[in-house]
Amino acid sequence: MTTVVAPEARALRRARRTIAGQIAVVITMVVLAAGVIAYWVLLRGQSAETERQLEFALSHGLSATPPGCTYLVTPEGHAPAGRLPFTLPPVPQVPHDGDVATEERVLDGATYTIRTVNRGGEVWQAYFNEHYLISDREQLLLGLGVAELVVLIASVISGYLLAGRAIRPLGEALRRQRTFVADASHELRAPLTRLHTRTQLLARRGGAGPAELQTLVSGTRELGAVVDDLLLSAQACAERPHLEPVQLAVLAEQAVAAESVRANDRQVDLRLSRSPGLEDVVPGVPTALRRVLSALLDNAIGHTPPGGSIEVILANPDARHVELRVCDTGTGFPQQEAERLFERFAHGVHGEGRRFGLGLALVQEVVTGHGGTIAAFGKPGVGATFTLRFQRA
Repeated sequence: MTTVVAPEARALRRARRTIAGQIAVVITMVVLAAGVIAYWVLLRGQSAETERQLEFALSHGLSATPPGCTYLVTPEGHAPAGRLPFTLPPVPQVPHDGDVATEERVLDGATYTIRTVNRGGEVWQAYFNEHYLISDREQLLLGLGVAELVVLIASVISGYLLAGRAIRPLGEALRRQRTFVADASHELRAPLTRLHTRTQLLARRGGAGPAELQTLVSGTRELGAVVDDLLLSAQACAERPHLEPVQLAVLAEQAVAAESVRANDRQVDLRLSRSPGLEDVVPGVPTALRRVLSALLDNAIGHTPPGGSIEVILANPDARHVELRVCDTGTGFPQQEAERLFERFAHGVHGEGRRFGLGLALVQEVVTGHGGTIAAFGKPGVGATFTLRFQRA
């Protein structure tokens, strides 16, 4: 099966790779520049050392030339004493007193810097073996190469990780945008279709009866509820709003009073219970919390048959929290589906409320945005309980 990747996801991946590559190039170029400077400093130091060794040998003569990398050859002999490690090359032309000739030659497999000087008609030659200097340069180049490779790999990895962290908020914003558009199109399609159909029937009949009008009223009310949900989703996706002290019991009373008429029409007993000495002030946004309670009651009423009951319970489970439970004796749900309750686009089989779907998904978003938690417990044919827990203000 072929996996289809959204264009935004592909763009984000390209951006992440581009940023990682740019970071790697910049860091690598900095290390390369540092290596070039280090190599240049080494070359200058070695050149100065070669110059010093040659001048020392030529100015102090045979007796002052110690064993090592420097050899002095004059008409009187050579130093250090013993057999020279190389075959003497042809002498450069230095016909006049004070003439100097410097060259670099490979003699018997070794590289030498040779300085020839005419001193009062005598030709003196100083040889400096560059073996150790060349070895130092090779070691430095090897070290710089290894360092460059390690830095390149490390910069690519770190750049990829840092780029991922940098574009993560953008990816989340794009994801929420797509989710919002999908929610809108999905949730608005059904009520709009029904309204359109009823409107067509009214147009064909040339009038509207009570049943059709009531259906239109219900459809517009459902459409308004969906729009409210979408607006609430947009608020939940934005930055965290300013929180103020809210009396949860007052909001619960208002929500129960607002749904009491509907509950009576469905012959469902709806009541509110509060524990003695309740401390119910929580930090929150009143409109958002009111919408949460309305969604939970709508869900409970829609899934509770006539003769059932719904109880909203407020309590303090401990000194730091306020707990609100909405318990119904309705159709319930298998407990293994508790995690699916808050997924978008999933719908229950029984009842008129949205036990599954956008409403409960938004309830979870709002509760989480307030720093609270929500849990669901149910059993088929017995009922369901939704538990909200918030920190006290």
